[in-house]
Amino acid sequence: MSKLIWIFLALLSGAFLPIQAGLNTRMGKAAENAVAASLLSFVVGALGLIFYILLTRQSISWAGIKTAPAIAWTGGLLGAFYVTVIVLAFPRLGPGLTFGLVVAGQMVISLLLEHFNILVAAPQPINFMKILGVLLVIAGVIIIRKF
Repeated sequence: MSKLIWIFLALLSGAFLPIQAGLNTRMGKAAENAVAASLLSFVVGALGLIFYILLTRQSISWAGIKTAPAIAWTGGLLGAFYVTVIVLAFPRLGPGLTFGLVVAGQMVISLLLEHFNILVAAPQPINFMKILGVLLVIAGVIIIRKF
């Protein structure tokens, strides 16, 4: 696929996050349990992925999975933490502030991952313009919060 398609898909997935948060929040209210709503979100997502893998006949390297570093398994825990916090924060902070903070956190950590070449990120040194970009994102979050 061309880079343009990946840019579009990344934007689309970002656009889906507040929608997912709203839907998961509704499920949390219906279940009267935000953690249960997060679990249901993962179960439905897992079933969807299983269906997709079977439908597209994708192969899985079980031998490769066995050799994955232990830390690779924590991705699911981070996902569970993220979804649960979003379900809890979304109705309290609102979509704009919640996802402004999410994006600010993502930008800060992404710069550090790239700078220090962590987790297979391509090395990209931090420079003034990148720091300025993150500061502008944080300024945007502050503006959203104040107004």
